[in-house]
Amino acid sequence: MSEFEPKIVGIFCNWCSYMAANLAGTARMKYPPNLRVVRVMCSGRIDPQFVFYAFKNGADGVLLAGCHPPTDCHYIEGNVKCLRRYRLLRKLLPQFGIEPERLRLEWISASEADKLKRVAEEFVEELRKLGPLEAKR
Repeated sequence: MSEFEPKIVGIFCNWCSYMAANLAGTARMKYPPNLRVVRVMCSGRIDPQFVFYAFKNGADGVLLAGCHPPTDCHYIEGNVKCLRRYRLLRKLLPQFGIEPERLRLEWISASEADKLKRVAEEFVEELRKLGPLEAKR
C-alpha cells in the first residue's frame, strides 16, 4: 500500500515568495514535489475564490506566501490584505467540511529559499497526518 502524497497548491507573490522558490531551484535545493506554485503579482491579489477553486479541484492543502509585513510589500499593504483574507478563510473553511489546517500562510522573502524548503516539508508532513481531503468537491 502506498503512502498518501498530498497535493499542495502554493499561491506565491511575485516579488518575494516566488523569487524564493526560484532561488531554491537555482541553488538546487530540493523541496517536496507535492507543491505546485501559482504566481500572483501580490499576495493581496489572492482572492478567496482561488483557494476554494484549488480545494475543489483536488488540492489537499493550499499554501499562501507573501512578503514580510509590514514594510516589505511592493504594493504597500498587499500582505496585510492577504492576512485579513487568510483569517477570514480559516473561519469559513469548516463550513465547507475543510479543516482550517489545510490552509497555511507564510511570509517568505526572496532570500529565504531555505525557509521555503522547510515550510514545504512541514506542510507535506502535516497534510499526510490529516489524510486526503474528503470534502464534497
